[in-house]
Amino acid sequence: MAMRWKKRPDGSNWGAFGADDQLGAMNLVGPEQVRKGLAEVCHGRTFCLSLPLDHPGGTALHPRRHPPRRFATLRGGKNEGAQCFCHAASRDNPLYCDVFSDDVALIHTQYSTQWDGLAHVGAEFDADDDGTEEIVFYNGFRAGTDIKPAPAATGQIRWDSYEDPRAEALGIENLARHGVQGRAVMVDLHRHYGQDNHAVTFAELMNILKQDRVVIERGDMVCFYTGLDTLILGMNKQPVAEILLNSCAGLDGSDEQLLNWISETGMAALISDNFAVELMPKSSRASGRHAMLPLHHHCLFKNGIHLGELWRLDELALWLRTEGRSRFLLTAPPLALPGAVGSPVSPIATV
Repeated sequence: MAMRWKKRPDGSNWGAFGADDQLGAMNLVGPEQVRKGLAEVCHGRTFCLSLPLDHPGGTALHPRRHPPRRFATLRGGKNEGAQCFCHAASRDNPLYCDVFSDDVALIHTQYSTQWDGLAHVGAEFDADDDGTEEIVFYNGFRAGTDIKPAPAATGQIRWDSYEDPRAEALGIENLARHGVQGRAVMVDLHRHYGQDNHAVTFAELMNILKQDRVVIERGDMVCFYTGLDTLILGMNKQPVAEILLNSCAGLDGSDEQLLNWISETGMAALISDNFAVELMPKSSRASGRHAMLPLHHHCLFKNGIHLGELWRLDELALWLRTEGRSRFLLTAPPLALPGAVGSPVSPIATV
């Protein structure tokens, strides 16, 4: 197939895994990385790395993302929750009585512990090199053609409709089909910054890795523990946005040296217990036209590096710190939901 682009963004890896690639850096997680992850398992102990999916709670932190809603299914017009339904199986068999509970969930895929898919963030970029910018995503996939908004009843695109948008390319089902299991590495930012709302630069991160003897290699999935998960859980689904948005560390997405290190190191995914892996900007960081979330722009749009957000890392980070370790086996497949741009996830760490 012909390349979808004549020009790719500076600092990107478009085409590195093939013209049709939809996995990005997760291509680096294969049998060898699974074996490396399994080699880190000594105790057989597991940690659930997901918040309860009704956390943080409310919409104070993100007004367009809502907590899950659940409903009982109906049978014969009645609520099916824990009801008894008696039937005569046949004239020769006695009555039997089964109790069934069944429910339906309405869930925002990126409300709580989640994977950001590669169709989550795109940019306006002149991929055709014709002097006109178009909306494109990782590897040159196009808005409207490959990543489609919700169609109207006529089948035509309408931007005021919202049901059944679809990522025909870069959907999260590609990540699910590939599988997410391999070696992961914990970087304990909370150990160094506590609850200080600090943007960690490249130089500072290199110093932390050296102090803590943390080694990150090609194909590793990297977790950054900040302590925000503990704050979220302590607020009992009544989050105080001003506190959470001004607490705990995150990567400095405006640090070009840090962004270059992320792609040059060859890490397969970046994960954190905070909202965006990078620290949420308090104001515009640069003059001129630029990405609001530069680390998202660099990872998802330019280099196909999946981001995990709002994971629960506290118990695992403390255990690893006590044991003097930083590596573990991570198993974290998203939902195989075709066309979705992100997914809830219930990751498991095994040590």
